[in-house]
Amino acid sequence: MHSFDEYKKIINDHLTDMLPDPGSEASVLREAMAYSLEVGGKRLRPSLLLAACEFAGGDINEALPYALALEYIHTYSLIHDDLPAMDNDDLRRGKPTNHKVYGEAMAILAGDGLLSTAAETVTGEPLRHADDPVRLAAHIKAAHEIMSRAGAAGMIAGQTADVTAENKDADASLVRYIEEHKTGDLITAPVRAGLMLACAPEDMIDAFTVYAMDTGIAFQILDDILDFEGDAELIGKDVGKDSDLGKCNYVCVHGMDAAKKELHRLTMEAKESISGYGSAAEFFTQLADSLEIRKY
Repeated sequence: MHSFDEYKKIINDHLTDMLPDPGSEASVLREAMAYSLEVGGKRLRPSLLLAACEFAGGDINEALPYALALEYIHTYSLIHDDLPAMDNDDLRRGKPTNHKVYGEAMAILAGDGLLSTAAETVTGEPLRHADDPVRLAAHIKAAHEIMSRAGAAGMIAGQTADVTAENKDADASLVRYIEEHKTGDLITAPVRAGLMLACAPEDMIDAFTVYAMDTGIAFQILDDILDFEGDAELIGKDVGKDSDLGKCNYVCVHGMDAAKKELHRLTMEAKESISGYGSAAEFFTQLADSLEIRKY
């Protein structure tokens, strides 16, 4: 398998490949879409998709459009999250947020453009395999996995619960719902989709689904922790926003010590869920460890 840095380089080298050209009359749209894509990022989600596909014996070149679509979806969600009506952030990855550069209307349209491009990409790719029923089914399953977990019962549902729970008393079940959908779904989607593209067996998909959801929830809990204890310069945006907005997150509901314990428990559980694959799954176990100690 490739290293994480190698997957990340593949994504960065092809980052804007799927962006359409809307013509000179709307050229600012593509410019705004590309701006938020190119300001940096971990490329975690697309790298996970490529890694999962390769782990199960698939072709990462065939999986690349789906990986790019995941990054487009993730980036659109960040553009919209940063808007004044949402989290009202001026910085993202140390750079001015999209609406600070292009205005609120264009930021909304740039997000819309990235989401629609992702949908065009994942629905167009299966057509390349129309004459091969097995490959066609694999591509349709992967496309549906991505779009459904990014949709109104997935990531957007989590974001909705996050927004509507602001400044309200929250309980543990609501926090878990937000974590699973706001963040967990879009980390689970690439892992499952990558395996589906490689026609992985169901027991492998089941094991890695546990791994991915645990890793996704842990990722969100650490984000909550870093909002209280993180370095704004390293994170690339202001910290303390969750408290200011009255967010319903793990730290606010359970406390800092409990959040750190749960972060570690989830990381261990994620690794245990794929322990049956031994050293072959080292990429994923090492990634879980590195995400537990990240600073941004």
